[in-house]
Amino acid sequence: MSKQGWKAFLAADGVNDWVVLHGGATAVFRAGSAREAAQLANAVAEIPDLEGSGALLTIADGSLTVRLTRDLWQLEPRHAVLARAISDVAREQGAVADRSAVQEVQLAIAAKTDEIDVTFWRAVLGYAPMADDNAVDPLGHGSTVWMQDLDDAKPLRHAMHLDVSVAREHARARLSAALAAGGRIVDESTDPGHWTLADRAGNRVCITAWPDASGFRTAE
Repeated sequence: MSKQGWKAFLAADGVNDWVVLHGGATAVFRAGSAREAAQLANAVAEIPDLEGSGALLTIADGSLTVRLTRDLWQLEPRHAVLARAISDVAREQGAVADRSAVQEVQLAIAAKTDEIDVTFWRAVLGYAPMADDNAVDPLGHGSTVWMQDLDDAKPLRHAMHLDVSVAREHARARLSAALAAGGRIVDESTDPGHWTLADRAGNRVCITAWPDASGFRTAE
C-alpha cells in the first residue's frame, strides 16, 4: 500500500465520476427514487469482482453512494477497472454521478507519540482497525477516527479537530459557505486545496480537497 495507488487512480481514464478522499475513491449516483437506487445497487452487485472487494454501497432516498475502499492507501490498479464498470452500469440505469455530493468527515485526535491510544478509541466506539493509526465504523456509517502523531516539541493546543474532504472543484464553495456561516480562517498556508477554520468558540475544522486536488488547482 502506497501513494502510488491513489495517484494512479487519479490519473486513470474513465474515472471522472469518482472523488478520491481520505477513505479512498467514492462516487454518488443520483437516481429517481429509493427504489431506483436499490435497483442500481443490485445491478452494481452483479459486476464481476465486486464481491469480496471491500466496496461499501449505501442506499439513500434517490441516490447510491459507492466507496471502493475504506482507506486511501488500499487503492490498487484493479479499483480503476472496477470504478469504470460501476460508472458504466450507472449510466445504463439512467443514474447520474454527482461529485458535489461526495464528502468524507474524519475525526483527527492529536497526541504525542508515546500517548497515542488508538486501541482505546477502537474499543469505546466499537470500531475496527483499517490501518495502524486509525479506526473505522464496521457498518460504514460513522466517521473514521485518525490518530494524529504530534511532534514532541510541538505544544498540544487542540487535541481534536474534524477533517472535511470534498471534491477539488467544490472545496472553495464549501469554504465560502463556512465563512458565510460565521467561521474564520486560521491557516491557509497550503491553499489551494486546504484550509483550517475555527468557529466562534475556537473549535477547529479542516476543509481539504486532498488527495483529490493532487496535480490540479481547485476551482477559483
